[in-house]
Amino acid sequence: MVPLVARSSPTWIRWGGPCCASLRSRCWEMAQRLLLRRFLASVVSRKPSHSRWAPLASRALQTPQLSLSNLTGTPSQARSLYTTRVCTTTFNIQDGPDFQDRVVNSETPVVVDFHAQWCGPCKILGPRLEKVVAKQHGKVVMAKVDIDDHTDLAIEYEVSAVPTVLAIKNGDVVDKFVGIKDEDQLEAFLKKLIG
Repeated sequence: MVPLVARSSPTWIRWGGPCCASLRSRCWEMAQRLLLRRFLASVVSRKPSHSRWAPLASRALQTPQLSLSNLTGTPSQARSLYTTRVCTTTFNIQDGPDFQDRVVNSETPVVVDFHAQWCGPCKILGPRLEKVVAKQHGKVVMAKVDIDDHTDLAIEYEVSAVPTVLAIKNGDVVDKFVGIKDEDQLEAFLKKLIG
């Protein structure tokens, strides 16, 4: 007898009994779902390593169809999966060299959101700004800088209050605002930066 752990208490099932085939089938299906979840989690967690991928966010790149038929044994049980490569227009700055590479050296205009975890207005402005940047379809990207983690960058760019948003084009700060703005004001801010 082999223990099969349930949520409430272990249940003992004899392998080879009348329900053995259906149990094996259910276990196999659960294993497939777990494998699929782990695969999808690894694909989704990958981040683009360079800012040149940011313009790709505006168009979805369709990858070939993936099939689990080689895992299931029979084509009738196979499930199909379509995945799309994800390249975001918003990213978190990791350190000084990352900021230099992805913001200062970027060919695409960059909006830099200096924020803090404890800042209430930052929690309102952040998603609003991300939404407006996403509407620009890769014409501008957004870098998020936590001032508690990157005090050196906050000092270098003279951030004295949060949220502070900088518009950087060709490595130079071309515009700046402090505090919350509504979506219309944010769109006007981005339009000045883009063109």
